[in-house]
Amino acid sequence: MKKLILFQLVLLGFGSQNFGFSNDVNPVDSIRKIDLTGSNELNYNNFNCAQYGISKKVFDLAIAGYYKMLAKGVLKNRKYITICDMSKSSKTKRLYILDIYKHKVIYNTRVAHGQGSGEEYASKFSNTNDSHQTSLGFYTTGSTYTGENGESLQLFGRETGINDNAANRAIVMHGSTYVDDDYFKSNNRIGRSWGCPAIPTKYIKAVTNIIKNGSCLFIYHSSPEYLKKSKLIH
Repeated sequence: MKKLILFQLVLLGFGSQNFGFSNDVNPVDSIRKIDLTGSNELNYNNFNCAQYGISKKVFDLAIAGYYKMLAKGVLKNRKYITICDMSKSSKTKRLYILDIYKHKVIYNTRVAHGQGSGEEYASKFSNTNDSHQTSLGFYTTGSTYTGENGESLQLFGRETGINDNAANRAIVMHGSTYVDDDYFKSNNRIGRSWGCPAIPTKYIKAVTNIIKNGSCLFIYHSSPEYLKKSKLIH
């Protein structure tokens, strides 16, 4: 078992380097909990991703980035991965929270993209101030606080030149009425944010409570520029 796990780590480019975990966590034990012994196909099926509309490509990219962030020691909350698939219509429920240890999708709901990114579909992305556009890539979550939009969750971009300006842009996860079911039913659409991944207000406290303090969040789009530039998915 250990040989297989270490072999797969070599394939991922980690080799025998220092993993950067805190002293109280054994990296191999931590990764064993996530089950690196099966293929991505097996893991994809175990999560019943197809049932929720998560493509295998998006799942595999999320897992690849998660492993690399795990190896770098930046994930304090290793139990969850949040995926926002911005390639999908904003009318669909395109945010997914995966419980890594239980191999289970525990939340699936709507999420807004930035008003500068497009209407129903997001097509433009930016890391610059005042663009009001979504920034793609991998983030780690911070702490919760009460701001102008109520309960909010800090987000820290982990990809240089792609989303590392998120904190300066005040890009956070927050709840909003323009993502709620009532707004959607009345307008047949959801509203857009200033770049934040806003979710329905009824879920914000429950969601932020479990994914706060160092979990992985992946905002995906099939943008060729992002797919070529990101170091965490290669």
